[in-house]
Amino acid sequence: MLHACVGMFSRHIQASHAHASVEHGTRNCMRMGQQHALDNPIVRVRDFSFAFAGRKVLDRVSFAVARGEAVSIVGPNGAGKTTLLKCLGGLLAGGSGHIEIDGRPVASYARRELAKQISYVPQADGQVVAFTVEQFVLMGRYPYLSPFSPVSAEDRETALEALAQTGLTALANRRMDTLSGGERQKAYLAAAVAQDAPIMLLDEPTTFLDYRHQAEIGHLLAHHGNQAELTTISVTHDVNRAALESQRILALVDGRIRFDAPAKEIMRPDVLETIFGTPFLLVDHPDTGVPMVVPRTVTREAP
Repeated sequence: MLHACVGMFSRHIQASHAHASVEHGTRNCMRMGQQHALDNPIVRVRDFSFAFAGRKVLDRVSFAVARGEAVSIVGPNGAGKTTLLKCLGGLLAGGSGHIEIDGRPVASYARRELAKQISYVPQADGQVVAFTVEQFVLMGRYPYLSPFSPVSAEDRETALEALAQTGLTALANRRMDTLSGGERQKAYLAAAVAQDAPIMLLDEPTTFLDYRHQAEIGHLLAHHGNQAELTTISVTHDVNRAALESQRILALVDGRIRFDAPAKEIMRPDVLETIFGTPFLLVDHPDTGVPMVVPRTVTREAP
């Protein structure tokens, strides 16, 4: 959503300078999730299916998300996770069934109107635009601007606050294409924060990042979520981080939801093997006691 406005928003930037973002166990968990967040949810998906070139990617997906809830979506490669996220954000149109945002069909929103409801944080390895960090974060304010008008003092102050919250003030005048992957991901997050929408969609926000930047992104999301009562829906391959940082986890397999329950419930070898099709080894986290996935030992035979 943010990238769709780059061309339009560049006019605002110019105007501103002119004026000075196991089967049984799984079935039980599904029932638990289906009872969750049914009263006045901020996001509701009912029997939604989506196809690319005749190939079904999402198949009768249904779930609801409560206001202020932190939800992670996990599953094997090709399960339809990113497609689902983009359909939720209106970045992919079409499909059958229903997606509702705050009680309204997502397709009924005009682009600016939807951007006041949903921000989208892409993967850090995506296309990089030739703006400074401050200019890029200001793009998050585009739903509130009038065409060809300069950026207001209030919008600029909101962007500066987002830079401060994400620790990017010192990088405000750096070009986006000169940043590291971790710095760029924080800039994407800062733009979403500046957008000030009640729902934030995140597509693998810590993939490709080192441990320090993963920890910083996780802390920023938790802090901002607590302060703003933010609803977050994150796609991730990191089941451990999802179990520790989410309130609830959905698992997609072959385009269908196979698990929907409180986050900790997924951390069982039988449930994980049902979802991912491979055995898992788990040990308890030393601080929380939540089981964590650890690598199995692979012994290489001597030549």
